Amino acid sequence: MKKEKTMNGTMKIIFSLCFCVLASLQVIRAGNGYDLLPQYIVFNSSASSLPLVKNGVASPIYIDEQDWRGVQHAASDLIADVKRVSSAQAELIHSVDVSGLLNQSNGLTGTRKGIIVGTIGKSRIIDQLIAQKKLDVKDIKGTWESFVTTTIDGNLVIAGSDKRGTIYGIYDLCEKMGVSPWYWWADVPVTQQKEIYVTEGRYVMPSPKVKYRGIFINDEHPSFASWGREKFGGLNSKLYVHMFELLLRLKANYLWPAMWANAFNEDDPMNPVLADEYGIVMGTSHHEPMMRAHKEYTKRRKEVGPWDYANNRERIDQFFREGLERNKKFENIVTIGMRGDGDSPMGKGDDVENVRVLEEVIKGQRAIIEEVYQTNPAEVPQLWAIFTEVQRYYDAGFTVPEDVTLLFCDNNWGQIRRTGPKEELKRPGGMGLYYHIDMNGGPANDRWVNTTTVPKLREQLNLAYQSGIDRIWIINVGDLKPKEYPIDFIMRYAWNPDAIKVGDEASYTLAWAESIFGKNYAAEIADIVATYSNYHLTRKAEVQNPLIFSHVNFNESDRQLAQWHRLVRRAEVLEYKLPEEVRDAYYQLVLYPAKAAAGVAEMYIAAGKNNLYAKQQRLQANYWYERACVLFEQDRKMSDYYNHCVADGKWKYMMSDNHIGYISWPMPKKNELPPFQVVKPASRSSMGVALEGSEQAYPAANVATASLPLFQPIAGSDSYYIDVFNRGKGVLEGKVEAVPSESWIKVNTEKSVEGIDEIRLRVTIDWKQLPAGRHQGCVNIRHSSAVVDVMVDALNFQIPDHSQKLYGGSGEFSMMAVGYSRIHAGKYAQWVEAPGLGREQSCMLINNVLAPSATLKKGCLQKIDQLPSMEYDFFLPEPTDFKLALGILPTQDINPARGLRMAVSIDGGEPVIIDMRKNMNNIFKEYTPESLSRSKNLKPLPEVDRKFVLAGYGKPRRSDILDGLRWVDQQMDRLEAGVHTLKIIMIDPELVLEKIVVNPDNAHYSYMGKPSVEL
Repeated sequence: MKKEKTMNGTMKIIFSLCFCVLASLQVIRAGNGYDLLPQYIVFNSSASSLPLVKNGVASPIYIDEQDWRGVQHAASDLIADVKRVSSAQAELIHSVDVSGLLNQSNGLTGTRKGIIVGTIGKSRIIDQLIAQKKLDVKDIKGTWESFVTTTIDGNLVIAGSDKRGTIYGIYDLCEKMGVSPWYWWADVPVTQQKEIYVTEGRYVMPSPKVKYRGIFINDEHPSFASWGREKFGGLNSKLYVHMFELLLRLKANYLWPAMWANAFNEDDPMNPVLADEYGIVMGTSHHEPMMRAHKEYTKRRKEVGPWDYANNRERIDQFFREGLERNKKFENIVTIGMRGDGDSPMGKGDDVENVRVLEEVIKGQRAIIEEVYQTNPAEVPQLWAIFTEVQRYYDAGFTVPEDVTLLFCDNNWGQIRRTGPKEELKRPGGMGLYYHIDMNGGPANDRWVNTTTVPKLREQLNLAYQSGIDRIWIINVGDLKPKEYPIDFIMRYAWNPDAIKVGDEASYTLAWAESIFGKNYAAEIADIVATYSNYHLTRKAEVQNPLIFSHVNFNESDRQLAQWHRLVRRAEVLEYKLPEEVRDAYYQLVLYPAKAAAGVAEMYIAAGKNNLYAKQQRLQANYWYERACVLFEQDRKMSDYYNHCVADGKWKYMMSDNHIGYISWPMPKKNELPPFQVVKPASRSSMGVALEGSEQAYPAANVATASLPLFQPIAGSDSYYIDVFNRGKGVLEGKVEAVPSESWIKVNTEKSVEGIDEIRLRVTIDWKQLPAGRHQGCVNIRHSSAVVDVMVDALNFQIPDHSQKLYGGSGEFSMMAVGYSRIHAGKYAQWVEAPGLGREQSCMLINNVLAPSATLKKGCLQKIDQLPSMEYDFFLPEPTDFKLALGILPTQDINPARGLRMAVSIDGGEPVIIDMRKNMNNIFKEYTPESLSRSKNLKPLPEVDRKFVLAGYGKPRRSDILDGLRWVDQQMDRLEAGVHTLKIIMIDPELVLEKIVVNPDNAHYSYMGKPSVEL
């Protein structure tokens, strides 16, 4: 009996009863989205396995020489991979006769058993097996890019439904043997095996859920382009064949080539030839129509004339025509439409005029397509990119013929701008997505190292997929390196997005780490990689600033430093435990992005501390300047090591992006430290005092009172520091005294800064001595003739008994979204935790993004009991005005006809409906009066409170895009003292909630909001 294994629509592997023997084999990874088929290759013989390599002899590979050239390339790579794994040399045999390979009626066999590969309808050997009913292909025949891997009469057979189906089947075997798709691009070593066996059975890979899956090489100067010139003499076919192979090993099929200073089709005429031969579908970027690279135009600017279709149509049409004529014999997706000269908006006219021109452009392009291809344009794959300002045209009602794929886009920083509109679901051309994990442009660059987490990718790509955006996914990956980890995830996820559910991302990352580094350290590596990419969501290197994190409130900048330091220590310790052969891969994928990014983060925190301490005339400022100089030099050495030492200099120039010293979005001309100050000590020692919660230093002219923040019997609010430091030369002569005015105020010396004449005093409260209510005292700090009185305000109260999670206090406090007291499922969906998503530990999102929005009648919610909700209990020790700040991931206005809303209620009162677009960055000028007047669906953005500091108002380099979080504030009714309940209610299903801050304190600013503490 055959052992049947197939895959259903959710890509969950189903085993037939007779296949239960596999449970005892080495590994069957499934359910993590990494392996889309079971691990059918093993390295020890069993009764149910067939040898591929045994006793140093490799099985031959049989292929029809008339099969696709791309299949021939993949077969040659299979031979090379067999040798990489086992050192055995397999023979490639061109054969069309299978009779000698099959078991005869008398039990005898002829030709040596082997691996048979081929494409249905293209391989005579495969077609014979089908005709003889030896090979069952009914579930893949005529489908897109599917394959079956099966054992027949002692042979391993890989049959593809089409060219790429066969190629993917071959490379799937290579990966199952232990050859990573990244073996060349990340120097992943191959584990040696003496013997290789395949477990008997039948393994079917259905068609991918996303039809075209690919990458865009972009922003390639100075790194990728310089590396390509150094290693290959340019971005030519010698380079691109490595990229074609990588894409196919990842089961991808689509490429937009590098275009900043390059023209793929002209730089090397073999580029498009080999792309088509290998099986890669080629395209051009969102602003390069009709298969013409922008550099093809700039080289012909005098000949073609101005990039102005309204006044130069004839010559531009001829330019388009020549591009299609050149590439028409290859497999392409033709970009149509037109933007300005280069990656810029069209013309100097307004949107109305631009739309008129665009209509003529597309009519002309469609006529050229029909003329060149001699067929209905609907038969030629095309896309129209709804990018940046072009979305305003779409919102105003402009569209393209239904056979053209609508390529929706993100906001350049990984947040999709539209889900698939319902009215577009039936269009024959379908919908696609252009998505960035690399960005060069406004509002800020994001290009140096990987800053994208797998949970974020899954959350955003799931929104796209579930709403019908599944024809094309094209990902801007910059230089490709060092974005290996997210590229790997996206290409695997695109094959079947249903295979990775929320919460499965950690299992995927573990499988990815194991495939590269082996089992022993995979868990630790997976956690380091997930952690460093998560820290980038807090703040990316290119948008760092010394004033981002608070240096005086909630120990915020120190907590940032501590987490980066812990991560770097883990990464450094692990490096020396790893075998030598994996250290090049480890440096590229783990150590460099973790340690170098930590260094940049600390440089900016050091600059912030230096500038603050310099204002305080505090000598510790100089320590932070010196620390930053050490880190700056470390950064240079690490980049040099990457460029000159890793893999014996293979990646020279690849890590050349300047990434320190950004003040706006363009890359700085060189790495440069942010401004620092050197403090010269006064001629004689003198005491200075600095307090937690204040940037002021004392004694200070015109500042009468020094006060610590309010003390409360709650962790994080029950102790504060006072720093006493020397502003002059020498040491503080005599003893510094700290005398509390009340017995309930306690002062202890906590620590001193090594090598610096400073001490830190820790002030706490003896709550047992303090009655309930508010109380005041002071700590008298004196040295010699200098005296500073530090006011101490304390509020004592009894925390109520509680069985559920409880938060609260006076002033600002916060609650993590995952720390709810109670949760209630809705009729169609429910809130679920998304581990690793967001800037902190996790977020809460709706598990069904297709759930219907809540019904409103006259502005009021209907059927509230059927809506998903979360409740948070909190205690107020005093009556207070009550302001909420909801921290959500920066979801865009993805369904403008409907809105982006959430509701909140207090103590079961009437829910308040909140427009969650408040404080959303209007980077693409969609919400100007002019744009709004032309759109049927867009609505004005809510008015904002420009005194709301948590959202970044009044602070440099702040916005929901750069912060990775949008703070939405809502003033609520005044509340009395006691226990209350906040309810968060879903209205629209795409929002992701990370944190709730109550009564954000502008006077004690922080970037993250006060840390959450349970009472």
